[in-house]
Amino acid sequence: MTAAPIVTLEHVTRSYTLGEVTVTALADVSLEILPGEFTVILGPSGCGKTTLLNMIGALDTPTSGRLLVAGRDLTGAGRKERFRFRRETIGFIFQTFNLFPALTAAENVEFGIDVAGVDGGHELAVSTLEQVGLAERVRHFPHELSGGEQQRVAIARALATGSPVLLADEPTGELDFTTGVQILGLLHQQAHEGRCVLVVTHNREIARAAHRVIELSSGRIVSDGPPAGGTVDLTRLRW
Repeated sequence: MTAAPIVTLEHVTRSYTLGEVTVTALADVSLEILPGEFTVILGPSGCGKTTLLNMIGALDTPTSGRLLVAGRDLTGAGRKERFRFRRETIGFIFQTFNLFPALTAAENVEFGIDVAGVDGGHELAVSTLEQVGLAERVRHFPHELSGGEQQRVAIARALATGSPVLLADEPTGELDFTTGVQILGLLHQQAHEGRCVLVVTHNREIARAAHRVIELSSGRIVSDGPPAGGTVDLTRLRW
């Protein structure tokens, strides 16, 4: 039996009014994403990929169309409802990290665990930081970490929540190649365990390792399917 989609967009459009100009970031986008899929949303800056990620993550709502995520209709959801939904359902890896400067690496991850209402606390935070290669940095503050290490703390925070939908905006952008491949491996593992994993990137090499690639241009889907030539092993990636 085929699993039910965890993400459904039906003719979703998102427009913004800037003075007298209307800008359409997404135009009539329809798609379904299944649990366990490792999906890359690919395209250049300004193509609408971050807007699409924000829609799925309940940070924004459609101007028109219908949006359902994890069985919830978010089309007309208010701010409080969307906040609760994000806390319970979505794990975010932001490109800007969004770490608390006064908290250690472990405390930043533990904060995410507490907000999501997940058991495990400090021990789960430390073990997840170990997964991303930061076993020796758990007591360090963000200003004591490199950009790549801060990115890995943000990734650990999202992984530790166990949320069914994991959204990542350029998760390897601050990482060297070896660490980037390690992180992609962890994201693949999350998909293998049944989570919906969506990665926004402009890096076509990363898209080669996805199960599915959704390519956007000017707010519209221009292609949707497996990567050309099929999904490759992470060891074959180069950038």
